[in-house]
Amino acid sequence: MAAPSPIPAGISKEQVRIPYLLLLLITRKAQIFDLVRQLSLKLHSCLCVNAFSMAQTEMEYRVELFNKLAQTCFVKCVDKRYKEAELNMGENSCIDRCVSKYWQVNGMVGQLLSAGKPPQ
Repeated sequence: MAAPSPIPAGISKEQVRIPYLLLLLITRKAQIFDLVRQLSLKLHSCLCVNAFSMAQTEMEYRVELFNKLAQTCFVKCVDKRYKEAELNMGENSCIDRCVSKYWQVNGMVGQLLSAGKPPQ
């Protein structure tokens, strides 16, 4: 005795196969979308970590730049023997010129480096 067919009478194997394939494709499509979503989240997470790391590096650079600028201009412009609690007019103008030149040179070097040219 033959086993009963799971396909109802009057329906061909092709008629059963097509909805099965569509269901399989829909299931796979959902899995693919889920995979793409997971990869997108991981990529976003990596980009956020990378952006945070870049911001941290930029902040460290800015702090180092400020410290070097302050030290350089202080050593160059402020008298070694403190006579007064405030800076005098000559020290103030020296510091203004020093800071201005320091920023100007820093900007020029930054432009050359971003253009891919070595500083001259």
